[in-house]
Amino acid sequence: MATKNKEEGSPMEKDEKKKLQDHMPSAEIVAAELGKAKSIDDFFGKDGIFSRLFSKTIEEMMEAELSDHLGYEKYEAKGRNSGNSRNGYYERQLKTSEGETSIQVPRDRNGEYEPIILEKNATQTNELENKIIWMYAKGMSVRDIQDTLDELYGVEISAGTISTVTNKVWELVEAWQNRPLAESYPLVWLDAIHIKIRKDHRVETTAVYIILGVDWDGKKDVLGHWIGDGAESAAYWMAVLGDLQARGVQEICIASMDGLTGFKEAVEAIYPKTIIQKCIVHQIRNSIKYLSSKDYKPFLVDLKKVYQAPTLENAQVAFEALDKKWGTQYPIIIRSWRKNWDELTTYFNFPAEIRRLIYTTNTVEGYNRQIRKIIKTKGGFPNSEAVRKILYLATVDIVAKWNTPIFSWKKILNQLEIYFDKEKRR
Repeated sequence: MATKNKEEGSPMEKDEKKKLQDHMPSAEIVAAELGKAKSIDDFFGKDGIFSRLFSKTIEEMMEAELSDHLGYEKYEAKGRNSGNSRNGYYERQLKTSEGETSIQVPRDRNGEYEPIILEKNATQTNELENKIIWMYAKGMSVRDIQDTLDELYGVEISAGTISTVTNKVWELVEAWQNRPLAESYPLVWLDAIHIKIRKDHRVETTAVYIILGVDWDGKKDVLGHWIGDGAESAAYWMAVLGDLQARGVQEICIASMDGLTGFKEAVEAIYPKTIIQKCIVHQIRNSIKYLSSKDYKPFLVDLKKVYQAPTLENAQVAFEALDKKWGTQYPIIIRSWRKNWDELTTYFNFPAEIRRLIYTTNTVEGYNRQIRKIIKTKGGFPNSEAVRKILYLATVDIVAKWNTPIFSWKKILNQLEIYFDKEKRR
């Protein structure tokens, strides 16, 4: 769909634009609302975030429909003296699964436009609501969405209209990525997924870094997504952590992560008191790449004595035995473990309940698996914005199901407070 040029517009057009903006929450307002959310309940109900997202989506779809009907976009010069034009809005009540909600329906001066997406006098849109809000989040293409709407409702929606609707999600993506965060997180996990993005007429595999945090109430949340540029370094991670700091995060107690290049240096600069735990599972995976098939099982038996040792002292003894037995044959593996020993063995300082949480990045990898299910049918995304849109929509869906604290959180919380010698953060 070709991009159309827009001019500044007359004072009257600016007034009309302001009226339109008054009907829709700005990125700043959405960000503020997200920041005020105290529990998952704030996402539901007639005044919840999901309801507002649905209303806005319907309104944006109707705006796109009206543009198709009139043959020009809002404020476009060729709309002047065209014989028909926009003529404000009227309010309409819709019954949804979250309760009754109001939408602003656009109208034209000739009274010819009737919303396709809402049959005349229709009030019940539960089924449509579920489809519109989430089918893009489920990884459906524009063609898939068209076919679904046609099959379920007998409604033919142009690809341009649907693209316009999905593009409007961008405002919410930006608000979510920049929303205020908690002041302190006892635990965060960092991991990456790899997504194909089209760049310069070719498809490249690009890392998307995810930070998942647990607050002092034991509730999980995805703090953000950051798309790498292929040259991740301490400077890159400084920018990421600086972003968290700007959004209100003043303290991270423990960070569990893969062996991310430059992350340790960035943490020491931004959050110098943060304790780093490198993922044992990732370290094991990196190690077995160098093993011959005949040594695979016996080596792993000996390695297990290291990372499953009851104490750090026992782990050190087991590691020296590993080095003595295998060091000559596999020096690369031994050097890697020795080089990263301090960050690999952090979990030995904590009781069993905390150990299970931090010695691997399984918590964030569980989230990643759900994301992969959604994007697996995609051959490649057209740009990074498309990636961020689908990650945002999928994340809202996933996080909505995280409505209970981490298992045994009260016990874990007591242990954390003793270790860090501080009161609960709220």
